[in-house]
Amino acid sequence: MIQTLTAWASETFGLSPETQLRLLATAAIIALLIGLRWVVLSAVHRRVTDLHLRYRWHKGATYVVVVLGLVLAARVWLVEFAGLATYLGLLSAGLAIALKDPLANLAGWLFILWRRPLEVGDRVQLGPHSGDVVDVRLFQFTLLEIGNWVAADQTTGRLIHIPNALVFTAPLANYTRGFRFIWTELPILVTFESDWEKAKSLLEEISERHGRSGAGDPGLAAGTAAVRYALPKSPTTPAVYVSVEASGVLLTLRIRCAPRERRKTTDLLWQEVLRAFAQCPDVDFAYPTTRLYANDREGKPGKGAAARPGSPSPS
Repeated sequence: MIQTLTAWASETFGLSPETQLRLLATAAIIALLIGLRWVVLSAVHRRVTDLHLRYRWHKGATYVVVVLGLVLAARVWLVEFAGLATYLGLLSAGLAIALKDPLANLAGWLFILWRRPLEVGDRVQLGPHSGDVVDVRLFQFTLLEIGNWVAADQTTGRLIHIPNALVFTAPLANYTRGFRFIWTELPILVTFESDWEKAKSLLEEISERHGRSGAGDPGLAAGTAAVRYALPKSPTTPAVYVSVEASGVLLTLRIRCAPRERRKTTDLLWQEVLRAFAQCPDVDFAYPTTRLYANDREGKPGKGAAARPGSPSPS
């Protein structure tokens, strides 16, 4: 039976008996590795409930199966060479030119695995693109986009596939690695006639309440990053800064928040600010206005119209 099938394959497809044996061996290797992967992942699904850990097992099992398959297939098909290293040496020059971009992406993938500038679940910005990392593959990683036309770092619903090689050439910002919080600011403009000191005290009370219940202990949050990087000491408590703008006094509330809760934090702060200012008749929000200034009535004595001869003297 086997001899009949071998003769039929030789006559129909022109395959020698040696080539047919290699094809059968390759098919057996593929089936064995796929079966082994299925057994491992079935055991993982029964015992592991964490989705991120399951994802890593899926990725790791796939990479191991692919590498083993390539090595074993090379051993089957490249028997005429002294070894796999000889074969790779013969093709390295051509591959370096023809597959420049894929090789650069593969090197980027190895760099991501080694240095871990990003992982699945991190929120990052790479060049103009920002989002949550939802997948990392051999040649690209995928972001669930945030920002763009959507305010306050919320998702747009789009998936962005970015070549791994960009980690070598584009600035990479990681929102979540090393720290558990980021800083956000709330600019609040009040009129010059307002009691700005009272407004500042109200904002400090609001920021202290949210600072205690929001980002947690800043020392613990910065612990990992402080060991790895030479970070300068900086204030970690909320603060309110005062400056003067053309339309009034600007009070800037600076506060810590979780990377994915910036919009929620801003929303809660604004609600409390609006309620607090509504109860203070001597604090008003400033906005662009036009004012008519009558110098003869509002100017200082001896200035403007009051200084001209014949002008009525102030009573």
